[in-house]
Amino acid sequence: MFNCAAASRLSWFPKGHMEADETEEQTALREIFEEVGVKANLIDGFRVVDEHIIPNKVDTIKQIVYFLAEYKNQNVKFQKSELSAVKLLAFDEAYNTFEYESSKRILSAAYDHLSKAVY
Repeated sequence: MFNCAAASRLSWFPKGHMEADETEEQTALREIFEEVGVKANLIDGFRVVDEHIIPNKVDTIKQIVYFLAEYKNQNVKFQKSELSAVKLLAFDEAYNTFEYESSKRILSAAYDHLSKAVY
C-alpha cells in the first residue's frame, strides 16, 4: 500500500513524525490509521531505516524508519485533503510506480522478508 499526492504525482509509503512518548512501532501504526484508516498489525522482524539529506538545510539528515504491516477485513479510508489516492498493487506494478530508488529498495526488502516468512 502506498499513497499518492495529486499535486506532485509522487508515490510513497505511509509515514510521519513521532509524538511524545511514542515508540517507533506506535508511530507507524498511528500514521497508517491516520493516513489510510485501517488498524494494522506489524509483521515481526522487519525494520528498515532510510536516511537522506534535507535540501536547503545544512547538515540536516532525515531518518525514516519503515515497518511492514498487514490488515484484514477493513476498508481503506484515506485523507482526501492530503492524498489523491491509496493504491494496493502487485509487487512489479508497485516497484515500477516508485520514482525514488530508496522506495524501490524498501519495497524489495519487504518482498524478500515476506517471501521467507512462514504464516
